[in-house]
Amino acid sequence: MPPLGDLYERVANGPAVPAGLPLVILLTGFTDAGSAVSGLIDYARDELDSAPIAIFSNDALLDYRARRPIVSFEEDHLTDYQPQRLELSLSRDALGQPFLLLAGYEPDFAWDAFSAAILRFADVLEVSTVTWVHAISMPVPHTRPIGTTVSGTREDLTAAHSVWRPHTQVPATAGHLLEYRFAAAGARISGFVLLIPHYLADTEYPAATIAAMDRIMTATGLVFTADDLREENREYIAKVDEQVEGNEELSRMVRGLEERYDAYMAGMSGGVVTPPLLEDADLPSADELAAELERYLASRPSPDDDKRGGGVPPSPLTE
Repeated sequence: MPPLGDLYERVANGPAVPAGLPLVILLTGFTDAGSAVSGLIDYARDELDSAPIAIFSNDALLDYRARRPIVSFEEDHLTDYQPQRLELSLSRDALGQPFLLLAGYEPDFAWDAFSAAILRFADVLEVSTVTWVHAISMPVPHTRPIGTTVSGTREDLTAAHSVWRPHTQVPATAGHLLEYRFAAAGARISGFVLLIPHYLADTEYPAATIAAMDRIMTATGLVFTADDLREENREYIAKVDEQVEGNEELSRMVRGLEERYDAYMAGMSGGVVTPPLLEDADLPSADELAAELERYLASRPSPDDDKRGGGVPPSPLTE
């Protein structure tokens, strides 16, 4: 494994970075249900004014065989090679407010060295807050707002926005390690876990990206526009609803999810002890729902497994 100095390259003549900016972390990979994070990365790269500060080394951090680069072939020759990207950039939101953005793939290797490097950047640049988002598949209905679990050191955000506070163990991501290290260092960090309907987790679900965007705005005061995403989501949901309404079994299963969700949320607002948010009994599986939705959902494939929310583990709520 290369030494720490080879994990990244500082960009020559990179932008001057003001002290005290918020840092936003968007890493795709193991927990990206609904393509929430990858969709937000695409938005940031397409719509925001960003200038890289440091570019991380794929040779040091990426398993190419697990996440292969894309090449373009035209008749008898290759025309393009598109490697994965992981960059720390100075970006600006819709109002021109500057912030730091760490965006790209979740490193496959050298997590300790990677997290140490990010903490050093944050220290040198005197970041004000750190916010990261990821998404997991959960047996919840698409007809209700996307909920979150909030972790970190910002108790105000946890109190206001965390709808599920489990005692559990889950496979860690590089984002978890970064949060753990930042919290140990006394940083103001918040992590938002989006709870995405399990039957939509393997699709590019626009509402998931919108929810990720909303949580970052809440934590940082940044402003993003999502008019195109919201229109795309309206069309997406209309087609899903059409499939559900046309099948009585599907409708019955979704109603069951709605009842559990509503009972849980009512218990939270009433301050009473409630049963788990989701229970195994009569719970529709992702396969049962996805089979009925396949005709539509299959029309929304992603060329990259890393952008499909693939590999998401079973919900700890049902364990």
